[in-house]
Amino acid sequence: MDNLQDIGAFVAVAKHGGFREAARQTGGSPSQLSEAVRRLEAGLGVRLLNRTTRSVLATDAGQRLLEQLEPALGAVESALDVVNGFRDRPAGRLRLNVPLSAAKLILPRILPPFMAAYPEICVEVTVEDSFVDLLRSGCDAGIRYEERMEQDMVAIPIGPRRQRFGLAASPAYLEQHGMPKRPQDLLRHICLRGRFASGAMPAWEFEQKGRKVVIEPSGPLIVSLGGGAELAVDAALAGSGLVYLFEDWLKPHFERGALMPVLERWWPAFSGPSLYYPGRRYLPAPLRALVDFVQDARW
Repeated sequence: MDNLQDIGAFVAVAKHGGFREAARQTGGSPSQLSEAVRRLEAGLGVRLLNRTTRSVLATDAGQRLLEQLEPALGAVESALDVVNGFRDRPAGRLRLNVPLSAAKLILPRILPPFMAAYPEICVEVTVEDSFVDLLRSGCDAGIRYEERMEQDMVAIPIGPRRQRFGLAASPAYLEQHGMPKRPQDLLRHICLRGRFASGAMPAWEFEQKGRKVVIEPSGPLIVSLGGGAELAVDAALAGSGLVYLFEDWLKPHFERGALMPVLERWWPAFSGPSLYYPGRRYLPAPLRALVDFVQDARW
């Protein structure tokens, strides 16, 4: 078993569920990956992947092999990465999995100076808001809030330590419908809601002087939380209703007067996000560089 490239091809295809996606992730071609997997199957004398026109799934043998190979290949990758310690500057690929809020509010402040400091590191960012298995996704680290973070991970603060959800509406909407005076008034207003991929629709929470109020408002628009958030903001800008979102996301619209803060004294605060990654003795050099960079930053 002296051809590690064929093994790597099998792992990539099995993890990404297809030859095209694996080729896109690895920089190869689907035909090269297909031929590599065929060689591996021929050498082992067993089928590792079930191929259909729509998907590629590991067989029982393939799944068992994948489970054994992943930690071994991870150890090989870590061993090779030790060479990075002898370079003047770390190099390689750094894969991050982050929610849309982090991609919009956190990374723009971090990545430009980080990439300037480490030009030989290529940062690859995947944006998704669902729960993520970092190891299976092939990512080195992620950014999440505490309640949506994988267990048994090392976590360090990244970005502002305190954030708030804000409520906003356009001047035109408030002129037509009036300014809410208390959270309960929202039950009589037009509200632009959001829904998680799981189907759950979070309530709007408010807090003032230790008093918490939870509201289940209604309205004519429901967007997917994450990718659809900007649509809700656009609808609020057009005067269609009230939007409840990260204060920092809404701030540019407040500054130019396109949106007005609503019930600002009731906006709830919460802890900021963390950069998290698997706890292991040796971190890949690109990830170690990012960890050190984040820990040295002043938020």
